[in-house]
Amino acid sequence: MNWDNKEEVLKTVKNDGFALRFASDRLKDDKDIVLEAVRKNGWTLRFASERLRNNKEVVLEAVKHRYLSFEYASKFLRDDKDVVLEAIKSNGFVLDFASERLKDDRDIVLETVKKDGVALEYASEHLKDDKDIVLEAVKGNGYALRSASERLRDDKDVVLTAVKSNGYVLGYVSERLKDDRDIVLEAVRENGWALRFASERLKDDKYIVLEAVKSNGFVLDFASERLKGDKEVVLTAVRKHECALEFARDYARDDKDIVLEAVKKDGALLALASERVKAVIREKREVD
Repeated sequence: MNWDNKEEVLKTVKNDGFALRFASDRLKDDKDIVLEAVRKNGWTLRFASERLRNNKEVVLEAVKHRYLSFEYASKFLRDDKDVVLEAIKSNGFVLDFASERLKDDRDIVLETVKKDGVALEYASEHLKDDKDIVLEAVKGNGYALRSASERLRDDKDVVLTAVKSNGYVLGYVSERLKDDRDIVLEAVRENGWALRFASERLKDDKYIVLEAVKSNGFVLDFASERLKGDKEVVLTAVRKHECALEFARDYARDDKDIVLEAVKKDGALLALASERVKAVIREKREVD
């Protein structure tokens, strides 16, 4: 193989873009060859000449196939607004490799979070505190809330939008809003596990806990001690996941209806029942 022969190298990189790394310096600076290589695998931009890593067509072709390749673009192109706007059409996460100036450019960041909300992580601190941008980000992916400013993680509009998309992000909101009934209710409806982040007051709110255990019986573990002994709550939980009986208070395990509901699906759970209920159920089985 002659790595300085254009025809041979062109044929090779069409099959394996990574072969560009073996090409001669002269051919790493050949636009036809590098374009074919990055079409096959965007990562190969790293092997291109400095001149071609500063070429818009080559860089955008690479990013189209592998967004992480933008890391190897020239500093000049990573600070070029038109190039970055075009690149984020392929994947919003290219913002990670843009210049600090463009990470603070409102147009760029707004387009980025419309494409990939979680890419808010790479925006400037200033724009992580921009309500319109953060709202756009959490609409697409509630998890983007974790990158928002402290002020916006205490903004009810922003947080409500986020938890409707991903209830579990309740863990990232302010303590004040973890005690907001509207927000916690939306969060547990979307994801029962969000109950673990609710305030102690709302973990003792029967309606909220019922909504949570309807989604996932295991979250009974996060309910208040009072509600772990509430018959309606515990029955709802074990109907969803029979093993939730493990988290019920002792006096709930002394309730025949609750225990029967659990052992319908898994007889081994009778071991969690009170001695009185064990005897009642065993007697019933013998009679049957």
